[in-house]
Amino acid sequence: MCLLFIGYRCHQEFPLFVAANRDEFFARETRQARHWGNGVIAGQDGQAGGTWLGIGPNARFAAITNRRGSPPKDGLRSRGELTANFLSGSMSARDYAQTVALQSQNYAGFNLLVCDSSSLYYLANDNQTAPTQLAPGYYGLSNGVLDEPWPKVSKGKQRFQELASRPSALTTDRLIELMNDREKAPDHELPSTGLSLALERRLSSAFIQNEKETNEDILGAQDYGTLCSTALIFSREGERRFHERNYDAQGRPTRSHFFHLTAD
Repeated sequence: MCLLFIGYRCHQEFPLFVAANRDEFFARETRQARHWGNGVIAGQDGQAGGTWLGIGPNARFAAITNRRGSPPKDGLRSRGELTANFLSGSMSARDYAQTVALQSQNYAGFNLLVCDSSSLYYLANDNQTAPTQLAPGYYGLSNGVLDEPWPKVSKGKQRFQELASRPSALTTDRLIELMNDREKAPDHELPSTGLSLALERRLSSAFIQNEKETNEDILGAQDYGTLCSTALIFSREGERRFHERNYDAQGRPTRSHFFHLTAD
């Protein structure tokens, strides 16, 4: 999952709300959002068994993104287990983040967000810093550090905040639509992360449209793009809404999954 916006304790009705896109090779096996049978609701990586984003019992939430420039290495553990283990476990967000920090070099580069009813923590494993407890506010995360001002992060975060400020506008449908922005950033705004200009350009939109002829040149033979969008809304009364929309390799919606839970 490569782009996420989160509102944390900054809304009168909803203490937590999230909009996210997962970008992936379409050939990688993925199981769409479902109940895991242990109180967890999430999609699942069919190759390694973890998840990129999900919710769990007692208002638990977790999400992870890869760090650009940090390719997977042989012998390292799957980053998706970090989210899955938190969601299915009972450790507090604070204690879990501190535990992960001690073993973070067992994984390729990641950004991790873990949240429970008490706190929200952020941890990146390539800067050797302690986990950060996040204050109430709005945050954007892609494949750089938290709130790194890449065009799709800055633009999306502004639109995310504007949506949250409108009365009755904050719904999972509208959060999903927010993530469907396919406009690429102009070249002069693109970050320099070590990728080719063509790839920086294509990855600059919130929703990454599959471009097969380009993939064959710079990403290999497999198709790549936004695989799904997810919206989460937690209410102060303990209600939780989870909405996932899936896309095919042409960027067309295929299925949607809705989950509505009351207080634990």
